[in-house]
Amino acid sequence: DPQLPNKLAEGRASQVIACISCNQACLDKVFDGKRASCLVNPRAGHETELVLKPVIERRVRKVAVVGAGPAGLEAALAAAERGHIVTLYEATEEIGGQLRMAARIPGKEDYAQALQSWRMRLAAAGVGIRLTTRPRAHELTGFHDVIIATGVAPRQIELPADGGPQIISYADLLEGRAEAGDRVAIIGAGGIGVDVAEFLTAPQPSPTLDVEAWKQHWGVVDADEEHRGGVIARPAAPARREVHLLQRKETRIGATLGRTTGWVHRAELRHAGVIMHRGVTYRHVDEQGLHILEGEGAAVLDVDTVVICAGQVSVSTLAAEVTAARRGRAPRVHVIGGADVAAELDAERAIRQAVEVVAGL
Repeated sequence: DPQLPNKLAEGRASQVIACISCNQACLDKVFDGKRASCLVNPRAGHETELVLKPVIERRVRKVAVVGAGPAGLEAALAAAERGHIVTLYEATEEIGGQLRMAARIPGKEDYAQALQSWRMRLAAAGVGIRLTTRPRAHELTGFHDVIIATGVAPRQIELPADGGPQIISYADLLEGRAEAGDRVAIIGAGGIGVDVAEFLTAPQPSPTLDVEAWKQHWGVVDADEEHRGGVIARPAAPARREVHLLQRKETRIGATLGRTTGWVHRAELRHAGVIMHRGVTYRHVDEQGLHILEGEGAAVLDVDTVVICAGQVSVSTLAAEVTAARRGRAPRVHVIGGADVAAELDAERAIRQAVEVVAGL
């Protein structure tokens, strides 16, 4: 946040754009030889390209933003900071979307701080927030611009079931609508699948919330003659659950994780005893468990819960409905974030896209 000193001097610490330690847009980019930026402030490193000019009075527009995930939050904030009149709609009781779920993952608790910063900045910018509200298309035709940021829904897979383990989505698990048992199979080993595996196996309370607990968890000690490197072998930890992490691809589990953070997640999964399965075909579920083909052989995983982390699909039907309901050319409809492209869901891309769209209003 380039305004950090000013905000602190003015007593606005709660409005500071806080680093969430994701490394995605900064260090990961450096290691790839790309320009560094910031996930929660996409203008960092792009100050002369992503310019949000204040609008003159006769060009002030009424803007509706539907969906308060990271893309919608940034779009609403950027539009209000330019001087537009903004209303932000959110179907649930809280802002945050996928970022709110991510904040429940051990080590990602700082994501909640980012949401609090957005909340305070939106209030300061005068954005009207309508929670637990799903606007209908005809209710949006009075706006000049409608920004659809309705996000994604978990992708469902065809998995025949005849009794046996409960089958739940990652969203149901992380939102607290469902609980996992003691023996869990996670279908999908991308970023969300890895997050879910850590969520299910991390010690409680999470060692990421306490410095001394974190040092003990990772075997970090004070350097002395006996421990010159300041580390010891990580102490064994009792597993909270038996967890299987499965993917269709033959590639290494976690191959798409961040360049500078992926090793941490893989180390955590190994330490927790998570069982990795690659090149898997999912057959069906019955009283015996989850039936799979792995390599050339059939196997049955004796689990009581199957968590589906097989990607996402865009939720964007409102865009077509508003377009059909509009009178003449108004309102203009813009689709951003996961509602636009769900593949390999990327908060950095979603937030940057929000700023780019608003810069053109």
